[in-house]
Amino acid sequence: MAEPVNSYRDLKVWQAGIELVDTCYQLTQTFPATENFGLTSQIRRAAVSVPANIAEGKGRNQLGEYVHHLGIANGSLMELETHMIIATRLGYITPADLDRFTVQANEIGRMLNGLMTKLKHIQGEAQTRRSLREDHLPYEPDDNSDMEFDT
Repeated sequence: MAEPVNSYRDLKVWQAGIELVDTCYQLTQTFPATENFGLTSQIRRAAVSVPANIAEGKGRNQLGEYVHHLGIANGSLMELETHMIIATRLGYITPADLDRFTVQANEIGRMLNGLMTKLKHIQGEAQTRRSLREDHLPYEPDDNSDMEFDT
């Protein structure tokens, strides 16, 4: 049985995102100083964006907003992968480092996609239940003629 999720910190995908941030910060420490405000900054920002958006989405009150933020996290992950490929092509990280990073990133991507799919399914079920309840209302007013309004 799965452990209960009481906080975003309990989410395995968030925990993996934090580990990915650690990896990116370690890898970018050896980048040239000329990249401090370029590729280094972009990699670190994209990396931080992954767990930050997972946390923000979990903290939202609407399921749709949660899914939306998970999508943003997934987009940041794709951006981060692109930056890391560029860093490899420029010789800032080794192909072996890129491979290790890619394993982490792919696992997070699978986790994000799985969570989004599950939440969208739950969201769809909730919409279906709402629709069924609305279809079985005891009455529906024909017009607003008997409603009173303060003017």
